[in-house]
Amino acid sequence: MQIQVRTARADDEVALARIDRLTWGPEVTPAPPPAPGTPFFDGRVAPGAVIVAEADGVVAGYVAVGNSLRVPAHRHVREIRGLAVDPDYAGHGIGRALVTAAVEREARAGTVKVTLRVLGPNTAARRVYEACGFEVEGVLRGEFRVDGHLVDDVLMATFPQPRR
Repeated sequence: MQIQVRTARADDEVALARIDRLTWGPEVTPAPPPAPGTPFFDGRVAPGAVIVAEADGVVAGYVAVGNSLRVPAHRHVREIRGLAVDPDYAGHGIGRALVTAAVEREARAGTVKVTLRVLGPNTAARRVYEACGFEVEGVLRGEFRVDGHLVDDVLMATFPQPRR
């Protein structure tokens, strides 16, 4: 299987929305699923903020990166705001390729720190992030109630640029 990563295009929207629907669940997000017909690209996410992975020419996953805070003193930090891989392509290194591409792109842009939040029980995603150099910076214990259970929110980060 040949994997290529690239910046998303507007015409990827249908494939990305499909991947979102396939991967949405309480093990990966405390948010409710998007309503049917919800566009992938909206005021919060634009194609330029998303990197897609193609497996043999088929969109198989994405990573979205953005600002977590919109204050000048925080411009050096970017946040992975979403990572999803089509279940048919899981286990082929696509998640790792996407996270690596996102961190490398941010490093080229001068980003000092890349952060993310991941649910504690989502061990598969946590392993991908750790393999890409992310470390746990903190845990918000019992931050969410998901399916009647308290779930931790794990804060992770990596520094693609030297800290100054």
